[in-house]
Amino acid sequence: MADFSGRPLYNCRNCQNHVAISSDLLSKAFIAKSGQAYLFSHAMNIIVGQKEDRKLMTGLFSVADIYCCNCGEILGWKYVRAYEIKQKFKEGKFIIERAKISKEY
Repeated sequence: MADFSGRPLYNCRNCQNHVAISSDLLSKAFIAKSGQAYLFSHAMNIIVGQKEDRKLMTGLFSVADIYCCNCGEILGWKYVRAYEIKQKFKEGKFIIERAKISKEY
């Protein structure tokens, strides 16, 4: 098991399962269904669902919902493909809704 001591972690609010580390946080300037959302370069302890094309505020994307592997809570989504060149930087990254996580120091 990886050692994350000394690093703030983001946990599933429902079951406290670790889902991301603060060093992978890229931006807090995103919006999701429940409000504020964070963009992460990596996520852990998640299940990636089926991919689907979805029209979001910044364009059309192929995305896959992500779920906590422990309790099954939907946390956000993974950007699989961006159809617009300006949005390609999001590919492979994760949106996690702020309302679905808590921060552990």
